[in-house]
Amino acid sequence: MKRMVAVLKRLGCSVAIRYAGEHGLTLEDLARGAEPGFDAVVAAGGDGTVDAVINGLAVTGEAAMAPLGILPLGTVNLLAREIGLPRDPERLAAALTSGPVRQVWPGRVGERLFMVVASCGFDADTVAAVDPALKLQFGRLAFVPAIFKTLRHGPRRRLAVRIDDQEHSAAAVIVAKGRYYAGPFTLAREAAVTEPHFNAVLLQSDTRSALLGCIAAGVVGTVDRLRDVEIRRCTTVSIATDEPAPVQADGEIVGSTPATMGIANRPLNLIWP
Repeated sequence: MKRMVAVLKRLGCSVAIRYAGEHGLTLEDLARGAEPGFDAVVAAGGDGTVDAVINGLAVTGEAAMAPLGILPLGTVNLLAREIGLPRDPERLAAALTSGPVRQVWPGRVGERLFMVVASCGFDADTVAAVDPALKLQFGRLAFVPAIFKTLRHGPRRRLAVRIDDQEHSAAAVIVAKGRYYAGPFTLAREAAVTEPHFNAVLLQSDTRSALLGCIAAGVVGTVDRLRDVEIRRCTTVSIATDEPAPVQADGEIVGSTPATMGIANRPLNLIWP
């Protein structure tokens, strides 16, 4: 990050760095109190950091909501991949200082906003099983033991899913605001963060073979061709289970069922290279 700040200052930018935890402030607190004299707020971290920042910006009021930039320093960086953000500091600085601003539509779980993906079922169970220490040390590789742990010992449950006005039953549901999932893998080809809707991906079977098949299909981008997968474009997804089940958004557990996922009430201005 120091190199990035140096490049921005060389380009004539005034940069103020705020760290979560200082004076007991969270990322949302920092975004909520961002100085009005600055032209942009930049989230330095991964998708979870971006989510925390947009939730802070969302309560500042539309007139005060500064454009959001991203410095991708996280584990997966789905949103950065979605918008084609460069990793080279020189090119990234140029994008942050002169890139166009586009409107994007976050999703929401309850009242909490997210940018790329939310889920319940195997995917969320895996996120819940990730060891935070391993994630900090090994990044994306920390998900590998969590996947196998969930495959072997994870709960098997049915989800009662309401998509807009239609009832469904599924073993898992992934709500995709963007195309990418778990890194470079394509999940929902037609999903777009710029549109006020998302794609609900329903997985009907929770057998090990079906789950492994879905993972393999995600690697090669053919999830939409699986017989036990259904993808629906929609604006609202409600999920209920007999027992509370974890719900994740952009790689962070944000609650449990029952849960309702929808579209934000207003768009967010995102610096897009």
